[in-house]
Amino acid sequence: MSINITRKDIVFQPDSSRVIARFLFSSDERATQLITAILNLSEQEQKQVLSNVLRKYAKRHRNILKVFERHFHKLHPVLRSMGIDSKKVGTTEQMLIGSYFTMEYSIEAAAFFNPSIVEDPDQSGTGSDERRVILSFRATGEGHISSIVFRSAIIDRDNLITVEPPGRMLDSPAHVRNHIYKKKSFLAKLGEMQNPENAAYPVIEEKLTETFTYEELKRYVDETSKAIELDMPSRIFLRETMWLASSHYEMDFSLDTDISERVIFPIADTEKRGIEDARFVRFQQDDNEPIYYATYTAYDGTSILPKILMTSDFYHFKVLPIHGEIAQNKGMALFPRKIKGKYAMLCRIDGVNNYIAFSDNISVWRQATMIQSPKYPWEFVQIGNCGSPLETEAGWLVLTHGVGPMREYVLGASLFELDNPEIEIGRLSQPLLIPNRQEREGYVPNVVYSCGALIHNESLIIPYAMSDYASTYVVVDLKDLLQELTKNVGLPA
Repeated sequence: MSINITRKDIVFQPDSSRVIARFLFSSDERATQLITAILNLSEQEQKQVLSNVLRKYAKRHRNILKVFERHFHKLHPVLRSMGIDSKKVGTTEQMLIGSYFTMEYSIEAAAFFNPSIVEDPDQSGTGSDERRVILSFRATGEGHISSIVFRSAIIDRDNLITVEPPGRMLDSPAHVRNHIYKKKSFLAKLGEMQNPENAAYPVIEEKLTETFTYEELKRYVDETSKAIELDMPSRIFLRETMWLASSHYEMDFSLDTDISERVIFPIADTEKRGIEDARFVRFQQDDNEPIYYATYTAYDGTSILPKILMTSDFYHFKVLPIHGEIAQNKGMALFPRKIKGKYAMLCRIDGVNNYIAFSDNISVWRQATMIQSPKYPWEFVQIGNCGSPLETEAGWLVLTHGVGPMREYVLGASLFELDNPEIEIGRLSQPLLIPNRQEREGYVPNVVYSCGALIHNESLIIPYAMSDYASTYVVVDLKDLLQELTKNVGLPA
């Protein structure tokens, strides 16, 4: 196999000094004890403790007092149960209480891996042979909780990536807004998840208005829990009702943040244990305006839920779950444009083979067709995509991961017809990339993995993870690769 492949010596390493301020809460009982102890301090003691906190932490966060205020407001139900009017709590006391319910979390302490790459919507100031790009990474910290982080970079004419220095003041979204739900579609999704034949379903169905908010639904669920005797199916149904509702939200980051400072950390209950393997793609809409989508896996510690993230500027993001019978596994990857008027998605619904699905609705996917199964020894265990397909004159270029002996993950490549991407027209018989001696050591040994690549100056730029610890990238000559993939096209089988 004669393909020019050049590994680069840039390594994207985890940085344990990059921290966010998270809400820290254990139980109502413990919170009550803690708030009581704080309020029993003298005014002078309160000021001294808060001053010490600010001296140590104010320079580590963009607006630490705003964080403390936000976390104090999360305690309103506890304060109310204590008979305390939160509006009458003094400013110093509010900030001090907020600080006790705040912890620093190092988002990259464990790993910085599974990258994807897309063209930045802002190309101002770049040369004719340069391109500004956005790299996304799965960052993992304490407790193996994963989030999405970004880096801005320039690729020059020689395919060298220069990453802009990351900002130090990491920021969670400034505003998070819950979704407004439609009764008909919400109940339909619930029907896919749960058998509606339980005592709680008709009660909830009757209470729901044609449109409703998360807070309204929570009230309906609480009322239902008190109104009827709950058996196990009803308990599960009500729990999954709230689980589904928490999946939809929108978020805004402050305009004064650098993209490297924006962290998409788990917000909804469905993803409280991690946001995994975001596959970003620059999607061309019907009006030719681009929008960015990312498919990812939400994990709550028990179940997974495929979700989709959308943005046009990387400041405002909208999140919603992916519905339908095939939305049940990891590794969904959206094509960068519609095909014959429909959205198209790669997926792996059985954990072994590659499938393709089409839909009129980007969040509802019901049927899939198998387009690839393991063929060569290095992919006998499973084959899956490594990000969204790339459009070339020869066809849709799909990077794959294959798993072989000793659970070794390698990268492969395949080619599919442009108008009929169900039809495979070429596949590498040998891996495109295998973990070398340096790359095979890490948190999960013997793994190279990518969540998306980019074509630049007739080259394929593939950022990839090294054994679930750090990341780097490789440059592949696109002409060589396509020639290898098409050399047997048209020959008798």
